[in-house]
Amino acid sequence: MTLLAALTLLALVIWLGMIFCHGRYWQAGPILPPAPGDLVLPSVDIVVPARDEAPYIAQAIGSLTRQLLPGGAAPRVILVDDGSTDGTAEIARKAAEGAPNPLTILTGAAKPPGWSGKLWAVSQGVAESRAELVLLTDADIAHEPDHLARLVARAEAEGLDLVSEMVLLNCQSFPERALVPAFVYFFQLLYPFAQVADPRRRMAGAAGGTVLLRRKALDRAGGIAAVRGALIDDVTLGRAIKESGGRLWLGHTKRARSIRLYPHFSDIWAMIARTAYVQLKFSPLNLLGTIIGMLLVWLLPPAAALFAHGTPRTFGLLAWGLMAGSYIPSLKRYELSVLWAPFLPLVALFYMAATVGSAVNHMRGRSVMWKNRVYGNEAS
Repeated sequence: MTLLAALTLLALVIWLGMIFCHGRYWQAGPILPPAPGDLVLPSVDIVVPARDEAPYIAQAIGSLTRQLLPGGAAPRVILVDDGSTDGTAEIARKAAEGAPNPLTILTGAAKPPGWSGKLWAVSQGVAESRAELVLLTDADIAHEPDHLARLVARAEAEGLDLVSEMVLLNCQSFPERALVPAFVYFFQLLYPFAQVADPRRRMAGAAGGTVLLRRKALDRAGGIAAVRGALIDDVTLGRAIKESGGRLWLGHTKRARSIRLYPHFSDIWAMIARTAYVQLKFSPLNLLGTIIGMLLVWLLPPAAALFAHGTPRTFGLLAWGLMAGSYIPSLKRYELSVLWAPFLPLVALFYMAATVGSAVNHMRGRSVMWKNRVYGNEAS
């Protein structure tokens, strides 16, 4: 067997393992059902950290202050204004006028050393809350009126300590259609939802757009302070909850959607680069391993299928077919044509390049900007 045949066979074996032995990461679900009308509710608060979110905050707060819970319960919305200079707090206040759920606006205190900006804001909101359950959500997420009820119903029905969902991301511009479904796909690959929910497995994670937490479990894990410096805060928080004995659930939803736009390829590049090298623990060895792995798993199969002959071409075609087939549920979730599926290797190449760019920026001392803060190897 030639070296090329051996490598394409290895890629095919890896793809067979990912498809059949990796928690069915590629599947379209799970999705939460509607909440029962007779649900007995604990107290619930909603915490929203916000920094210069004027374009989005009205929709986000308007949707949260109009959440409908069984029995007419009215969750309190706590907005932590983290040093905004664009009138975020005032826009939020107007958006909540006449809404059934109360809005509390906190002016964030100066960030202590060692904290990421977002988590410091979240910690202040959580400290203000006295509820048994706390929903952490972002200032650029709009929620359907029954969304919170679905989250609470699942937490109460199964005694869960963390219920989180991957919200719908914007997918209108060409860059978004080309790259956003793959963002969700790769997230599922890194954190298979079934394994996150399995208490026998160490796999843990959460999706930051919607994270419903049981207060007792959060306190048991050390509170927000336990993850205060994390730049990938949602996954780190999920890991802390699970490692302290908590039970997790992670799924998809169409009842909440991001209203933040990524109209240009550079916008998505910046989103990836913000945490890509963080994910690799700032390790050059991890970066090298990632590049080699992606070349083998994502790029070798289509290259062999298109340019090789005989056995390598057969193995390449089979692996490429598995790759494309696994991507179809993600495309359908965003109502995109399955004709995008064969181009997943090119998308993987873009993500790999952004990861390398993230590492190069770090090595050159050029940190990544996000929401007017600098992110590098230290929390900011």
